[in-house]
Amino acid sequence: MTENHFGGKDASVAAPGRLVLLRHGQTVWSESGQHTGRTDIPLTETGRLQAEEAGERLRAAFPNGFDAGCMFASPLRRARQTATLAGYGDHKILPEIAEWDYGRAEGRTRQQVSEASGFAWDVWRDGPRSLNPGLEGDWIETMPSGEQVPVHNGPGETVEEVAARTRDAIEQVLPLLNAGHDVLLVAHAHILRILTSQWLGVDPHFARLLRLDTAHYCILSQYKGDNVIERWNC
Repeated sequence: MTENHFGGKDASVAAPGRLVLLRHGQTVWSESGQHTGRTDIPLTETGRLQAEEAGERLRAAFPNGFDAGCMFASPLRRARQTATLAGYGDHKILPEIAEWDYGRAEGRTRQQVSEASGFAWDVWRDGPRSLNPGLEGDWIETMPSGEQVPVHNGPGETVEEVAARTRDAIEQVLPLLNAGHDVLLVAHAHILRILTSQWLGVDPHFARLLRLDTAHYCILSQYKGDNVIERWNC
C-alpha cells in the first residue's frame, strides 16, 4: 500500500476526501494593500456579498456539503464571517490557519515598509524580521464604519515558521481526509498558499506563484498516491 508525504493511503485503495480551501472576502486592507495578518478587521459589504457568492459556487461543486466536524475556519473575524455567510456556520476554529504574522509590516503597505526601511522590501524574500525594529509597537486603526481596531507590530514570523503551522493543520485534518470526508478550510491568502506548498511537499516560497483572489476556493486532493492541486482560484 502506497503512502503519500503525510502518510495518506493511495487513492486507489482509500479513496480519500478532498481538501477545500476558501479565502475570505474583501476587507478594507485587502483593497488598500495594507498587510493584514493578525489584525482582526471585518469584511466590507462587498466582501460579505463575495462570501455569499462563494457559498453558491461551493454548493454547486459540493452539492452534498461537508459533514459535521469537517469544516474549519481561522480564528480571525474575516474568515469566520466568510464561513458563516457562505453557509458553513457550523465550523470549528483551527488556530493553525490564522494568517501569516507580518510583524513590523502589519497594517502597512509594501511601499510604506520599503520607505521606512530604506530598501525595496519583499515579504517572501526578506520576511518581517528583516525590517527596522523601530517599526514595532501598538496603535489603533479606525475603520470606515468608525470601529477602532488594535494593531500590533511585533517581530513577526518567518515563512518557514508559517509552513510548519500549515503542516500541523494538515496533520490534524488528515484522518478526516483518509476516512473519505471532504474537508473545508476557510482562511487567508498567504496561509492557504503556503499550506498548498506543504501539501505538495515543496519549498514554501513556491507559494508566491499561486494567485488566490478574495472569496475564491481551491481543491487539493490525492491522485495515484500523490498530493495534487485539483482546482485553483475558482
